[in-house]
Amino acid sequence: MLTDIEIAQSCALRPITEIAAAAGISPDDLELYGRYKAKISRAAVQSHLAKEQNGKLILVTAINPTPAGEGKTTTTVGLGQAMAKLGKKAVIALREPSLGPVFGIKGGAAGGGYAQVVPMEDINLHFTGDMHAITAANNLLCAMIDNHLQQGNTLQIDPRRIVFPRVLDMNDRALRNITIGLGGKANGVPREDHFMITVASEIMAILCLAEGFADLRVRLGRILAAYTYDGRPVYARDLHADGAMQVLLKDALQPNLVQTLEGTPCLMHGGPFANIAHGCNSVQATKLALKLADYAITEAGFGADLGAEKFMDIKCRMSGLSPDCVVLVATVRALKYNGGAAKVDLNTPDTEALQRGIVNLGAHIDNLRRYGVPVVAAINAFPSDTEAEMEVIRAYCAEKNVKCAVSEVFAKGGEGGTALAQAVLDTLETEPADFHLLYPDEMPLTDKIRTIATRIYGAADVNILPAAAKELERITALDGGDLPVCMAKTQYSLSDDPALLGRPEDFTITVRSARLAAGAGFVVCETGAVMTMPGLPKKPVAESIEMDSDGMIRGLF
Repeated sequence: MLTDIEIAQSCALRPITEIAAAAGISPDDLELYGRYKAKISRAAVQSHLAKEQNGKLILVTAINPTPAGEGKTTTTVGLGQAMAKLGKKAVIALREPSLGPVFGIKGGAAGGGYAQVVPMEDINLHFTGDMHAITAANNLLCAMIDNHLQQGNTLQIDPRRIVFPRVLDMNDRALRNITIGLGGKANGVPREDHFMITVASEIMAILCLAEGFADLRVRLGRILAAYTYDGRPVYARDLHADGAMQVLLKDALQPNLVQTLEGTPCLMHGGPFANIAHGCNSVQATKLALKLADYAITEAGFGADLGAEKFMDIKCRMSGLSPDCVVLVATVRALKYNGGAAKVDLNTPDTEALQRGIVNLGAHIDNLRRYGVPVVAAINAFPSDTEAEMEVIRAYCAEKNVKCAVSEVFAKGGEGGTALAQAVLDTLETEPADFHLLYPDEMPLTDKIRTIATRIYGAADVNILPAAAKELERITALDGGDLPVCMAKTQYSLSDDPALLGRPEDFTITVRSARLAAGAGFVVCETGAVMTMPGLPKKPVAESIEMDSDGMIRGLF
């Protein structure tokens, strides 16, 4: 059996100029990064966005992730390929992978099997340099803050109240909490600092939510950097950092164009995590996909309690986007895991465990319907699945009045996804969306937190710790009370405890901290023990990645 990277390397890619032409983009509007990937010029993006027509927006999300895997990106890619098989014009809009998971625990993140985006190695590594540009822009502001302290501190910044951290696109737990400025007066002002992973940074969120170059500059200037000794906020514009940061992000703001194994166009742009950030690709890429195709297929990270909630309540709220249909991905194996089956037993038929764990699928169906959007359940097939187990899911979906289709895109590519694509098309024809948000802008921040926790997670109560409550009061005083909330929570459970599987009840969500991301336009609330700088596992994927004498990369997945 071929690995993902071997499948990708055996594929005959088409020149990206041909992919662009098929999507309605002139080769003159491309900035080429080799033969198989390109950025779309700012002028071309704005020209297409000015057009009146819009396709249908399909969001792909999933149940809570488990060690068994759900295949959300694989399903997204395969669905785009399947639409093409049915003669439909589709464009996929995905996030860019982070180097942290690539070298950490997940390996490559461009789909899998015969439903991949290529060139897979480039996408999973440096790609077009967007992650590096975001890292540089972020750390430029950090350097300018510390330089301001060193050069006289005319703004009277309190070194103990600098709230903008440094970032690195790598899993490195040793950098979570550090002390900088040691070694004497010439080396700066000593203080405590922190690192986050790049994809959790506010700069990443700003890039993904910015509507254009001018909006980017405004958002960068709004970044809350620190507080003064007397408690006044200091923003990036006060440090005159926003112009240089905008310049560093000049190319990164342009969406990237690549292709699937079957030549379906894919706009891959931005990469925020959904457990610690807002989890969606860029607004520009999603809107561009809607202008270029009859069907734009995009993905929100991790389970629907994280990625889909933030897609709706943050991305759609800010951009005016609204999904026409949601595809909810599940696997027999993952549902059995939610029902208490051990990881080593997931290939063994077990309808009882499946029936216990299927409530996780039901929770996400119920949650998505709160937004007034029709849902299609996609069963991502594995060879170990039995017909009896498939029938349990079909019967459950029938009870929920949700269309259900088996997806075999991993093994068969687009051909294996035509049943799913047809179910989506039928749903779009017969079930019009009535999209609405979960909460209004004017709702107080504490009530927004409680609404998400009780209505989406199913919590019985919320415990906002004193430090977080005080910060929420401060954010409200800074006119941040009308902003949406971005919850940072474990992806493995509907609760903030990763061990609580299925559909837990009678639990309390604990909010331990809050911070204002004024440039992004939301308030981040950290719950449980979630970390904004992940660590490497005992045996990281990096140990298996290598390149042979012919330059062929192995081990990415």
